[in-house]
Order: sequence, then C-alpha cells, then structure tokens
Amino acid sequence: MDDLIDDSFDDVLASMDMPTAPKVPKLQVQSESLASSNSSSNVAAGSSKLPSNPHSVLVHSKQRGNPILKSILNVPLEFRDDIVPDYVVGRTSCILFLSLKYHNLNPDYICQRLKALGKMYELRVLLVQVDTPEPHNALKSLTRISLLADLTMMLAWNAEEAGKIIETYKQFEKRPPDLIMERVESNPHQKLVAALTNIKPVNKTDAVTLLQIFGNLENLINASEERLSQVMGLGPRKAKKLYKTLHEPFLSK
Repeated sequence: MDDLIDDSFDDVLASMDMPTAPKVPKLQVQSESLASSNSSSNVAAGSSKLPSNPHSVLVHSKQRGNPILKSILNVPLEFRDDIVPDYVVGRTSCILFLSLKYHNLNPDYICQRLKALGKMYELRVLLVQVDTPEPHNALKSLTRISLLADLTMMLAWNAEEAGKIIETYKQFEKRPPDLIMERVESNPHQKLVAALTNIKPVNKTDAVTLLQIFGNLENLINASEERLSQVMGLGPRKAKKLYKTLHEPFLSK
C-alpha cells in the first residue's frame, strides 16, 4: 500500500511543480518541497469560487449525505459542482475530507484529489476522520503527504467533531491572529503573579498568597527557604523549588 501511495504522490508533486518525493523513511521532510508550494498562484486559483452568501461554506455536491453536515448548524451551506475541494471555508481556504476507513480501502484516492487541487488555495486543510481501531500507520503516511503537499492535517474522532471543525474554520475566517495569542498582562501585580506561576509547581493561588504575605518581590527573594515552607499551601517541596529558582544566577557560566 505504501509503494502505491508513493508512486501516486510523485505524480501529485509533479503536477504542483514540486520535487518528487524521495524514497525515504516516513515523516522525513524535504524543506525545499514546503518552500516551493507557497506561490502567489495559490490565492488567485482559490479566489474565484466564492459563495453567493459570504457567510456560507461552499460544499461540493458529492458531499451530500455526509453525516458531518448535520453538525454544521451555525453557518449556512451552499452546494456547488464547480469547486475542486470538498469544502471552501474562505476566499483562500479549503478543506479536503477523508475517512481513514475509506483511505485504507482506496489509498490512491487522496493523491488523486491533491493532483486535481494542484496549487489552488493558500490554506489547505486535510480533515481526517479517525474511524478505524488501528489508525497509526495510515496517519503516519498521511502526515508525510501533508508535509510535502503543504496541507494542514486536522483529526476528528467522529462525524460531529469533523463538522464542528469545518464550522469553526468558517466562523474564524476573518478573525485576527491575536485572538489566539497569549494575553500580555499590563498590571504590574498580575505580571508578577504570572511570572511566579512559571516556576513549577507554583500555581496562581500560591503566587497571590506569597505576594500578600511578603508584599513585594524583594522581600520574597530575601526570604529563607524555611520561611517560604511555612506559607500556607506551599510546603517544603514547592518552597525548595521556589527558593532555588529565585537564587539562580541570571547568566549561566
């Protein structure tokens, strides 16, 4: 089965003007293959297939009857025959759906789909529904394909979860990237609490208690290990780790 996939995938890479996949162990990635796939034609090729309603997910007509559609409740669906991927969730974003059970029966299927997709779309998601008891070998092969073909592989363990992933991609289509970035605290006290909780196993409650007892960072640093262990909820183990961290040199020798 792996040899069949390798041969078919060589044709896919050729159709995308990408280097042929070498016969190497699975998951060994050629960096030049990834770089060559991000051409400007990705955007142009995928932009022409837009829904009549900008809030709709474009669904290929062949996906009618797919159980995952039942769980897409918060965005409208628009069925089309003139799109290559299974789902279009943005101007430059698309999703190919693949059941592992079907993949095991038809290992050449995904390669044919990728060959037809070519360089279209900038964000290309391979949504895999894990519906087999032993998925590891198949997922290993699909991971390699995803890396070489510039795909983002997402896993779902049931139809409902797969539908929600499609729905989420559409709902967050125009959301800014900082929405999922770590929040940087502006309050000095909160910054100090956050810094202390980076010392494992000190938690947020421990950090707040320490600052309430010692008042500021200077007093906390000057406290002995024995005094730290007397703080309610801290104990000898946490006190030892905290004391050691606070007294380590900033620069390693």
